[in-house]
Amino acid sequence: MKTRLLFAAIAAWGLAASTAYAASPELKIPDFEGLRSRATDSVDITLDGMLMAIAKHFAKNSGDEEMELLSDIKSVRVRNFEFDSDDAYSRSDIDAVRRQLSAPGWSQLVSAHKRNDREDVDVYICVENEKILGMAVVASEPRSFTIVNIIGSIDIDKLAKLEGKFGIPKVDVEQ
Repeated sequence: MKTRLLFAAIAAWGLAASTAYAASPELKIPDFEGLRSRATDSVDITLDGMLMAIAKHFAKNSGDEEMELLSDIKSVRVRNFEFDSDDAYSRSDIDAVRRQLSAPGWSQLVSAHKRNDREDVDVYICVENEKILGMAVVASEPRSFTIVNIIGSIDIDKLAKLEGKFGIPKVDVEQ
């Protein structure tokens, strides 16, 4: 009886500890190294640290108001692969990224799915205390997939202006 009570107390403490911290806006994206040789096209962008500082500098000096979004961004990661045949990549890798987005703190903004075409587009934001800490886009279809992870404070009103920049795809949601 005391052992069960001890295990219950430890489990409760672990649950309380896990909910005390916000979800991390940084996703664990597989390196997909084995896919590069099989892909007809691939994009691998990681802007963080010094590279992000350089990007912010050029954006600031460009006068482009859309680039003001970068001021509070810490990191942008984009992975995109296109193949010449269906199912050339493991959907389980993509699903592993999607599962991370069910963690506390992540909220889904868009979920667009076409069953016959096997196309899925999901857009999530990571929020803590009503502040956006990050964003994720996961888009997949039989011959391609794209994963975008933006870490940092994001102005939701200006967010759509990033489509088509930094390798971030335009998301067309058909009615």
